Parts: sequence; C-alpha cells; structure tokens
Amino acid sequence: MKAALIEKFGGPEVLVYGDMPDPVHGPDEVLVDVHCASVNAADWKGRSGAYGGTVDFPYILGRDFSGVISAVGANVNDLQIGDAVFGVCDVGQEGAYAEMIAMKASIIAKKPESLSHEEAAALALTGLTALVTVEDTLKLQSGETILIQGGAGGVAGFAVQLAKHIGAHVITTASAGNHEYLQGLGADRIVDYNREDFTEVVSNCDAVFDTVGGDVAQQSFSVLKPGGRAAFIASGQTAPESPRDDVTSLRPAVGRDRRFLERIIDLVEKKAVQIPEIKTWPLSEAVQAHTVSEARHLRGKLVFKVR
Repeated sequence: MKAALIEKFGGPEVLVYGDMPDPVHGPDEVLVDVHCASVNAADWKGRSGAYGGTVDFPYILGRDFSGVISAVGANVNDLQIGDAVFGVCDVGQEGAYAEMIAMKASIIAKKPESLSHEEAAALALTGLTALVTVEDTLKLQSGETILIQGGAGGVAGFAVQLAKHIGAHVITTASAGNHEYLQGLGADRIVDYNREDFTEVVSNCDAVFDTVGGDVAQQSFSVLKPGGRAAFIASGQTAPESPRDDVTSLRPAVGRDRRFLERIIDLVEKKAVQIPEIKTWPLSEAVQAHTVSEARHLRGKLVFKVR
C-alpha cells in the first residue's frame, strides 16, 4: 500500500510518500480502505519528535480517518465488509496516512451517507477532543461563561459551537480575518489577539479551553473566577500547574469510544455543529500539507485525499 511515512524525526521535509506492507487485522479488528485522513497538530508534533520516546521507523503518522471496511475479524459482528466508517486511532496507535489501516472495531462508527469521507475525517479527532473537553472534563453548564483560545482552529471551532449549543456565553480569541467566521459559529465575543490583550478585556469566566499553549496557557488562569476550571490540550501530556489555588487545571483524557463519534453525528444532524471549512491535499503532498498546518494559520481542517 501507499503511505506517507517518516524514517527519522524532523521538519516536514522528512515525510516520504512510498510503499509499506499492507496491515493485518486481528480477530477484534476490521481492515479499512482509507479514503481520507485529517491533519492534526499531534501529527506534526509527533513527526518532529516533540513527544519524546522511540518509534520503529519507517513510521506512518495520522490519527483519524474515514473509509470503507474491506475485511472483518472473526469476533466482529456489528460491522461488515462494505460499511463506510470513520474514527480515531486507538491510544498509542497511528497510521491513518495510508491506503489501509487495521482498527479495533469497537472504537469506530458507521459514517452516515449525509457526510462525505472528507467531512467525516475532518470531524473525527477534532469533535472527539472538543466533546471530551467541554462536556466530560470542564462539565460546562448552560448559563456559564467560557473562553476558548484560538477559536478558528478545528478543535476550538467545534468547541465554540458545542458550548453555544449547551447554552454557555462563549468568548474566543482570533485574528480579525476570522471574526466573521466565528460569529457564524455562534461566538458571543471575539477578542482580536493582535490588538487586544485578552487578560485585560476578559474576566470572571467559569471555564477556559486552551488550544494554543505557551504563554497563552499560563495567562489564561487570570481570567477565571474563583472556583473556575481550565482545560489544556496544547501544553503537553499534563496540564500546566495553576498559579492560583482557587482554580483547577485539567488535561482532558481523550479516550476512544464509539459513543463519542455517534454524538458527533447527532450534533451535526441536529445542525448544532457545522462542518468545518476543509482544505484538501493529496497524500503524496504531505510535505506541503504539514508545512501549511504547522504555520497554524489555517482555518478549519486540512484533510488528505488518500484514494
């Protein structure tokens, strides 16, 4: 099969489009012919070696996908050959930047006909991360105020819509060019981070969801009311230590479960969440796609067309 892989850690230029052995599925798995895979920040961080540890090279990146089942394990009875499915690789697994992937059947879901493969791939990990963070980790409630950092990104854009659907007052940060886009997603207040210091114009928040990291993460604690909570997905595998003893710092545990994917479908079908803006690239141009993604100026999601 064809795949986009790395043979060492480094910049986008280390990505190679080449041949890899077809994967073999186990009794609890299905084999999926991948049609689309999305690009996530975790992909280029992993490519650069930012997460540490070792991997067996050559190594195929990619964490979420949409495709069609081509083989079914002996113990799988709720999916069959020909089913269109989408999902997120199991914790510790990657490999979606390829024409085929073997996947635990219990953590993927059937793709509705109303979603294209591009759309399903774009929603998978972003939706899963937003759902786990907003609903399970922050436990956001109707009437609360939340600040979502970096609102134009894939996860944050989904979170803006989810928070609004819950009934929260939603504040987000974005450059001026993305304000109209975020207004369309339901944001109540948008802070232009190029012109305003959010710590001076935002306060008394019940919750913060940071997707940016760095200094923005540390400064986010200052806008919380006593008893507030903040969740971080761009500050490593653990939440940054809170400088305040009256607020809680949290790192979402983004587990894999079919129910989350079905919840994403439900939100989209109810029109509570829009399909993000999608930019597509052929998998053979993974170097260029990672260069664009890593610059962090892309609005919405970048998706590889694998087939």
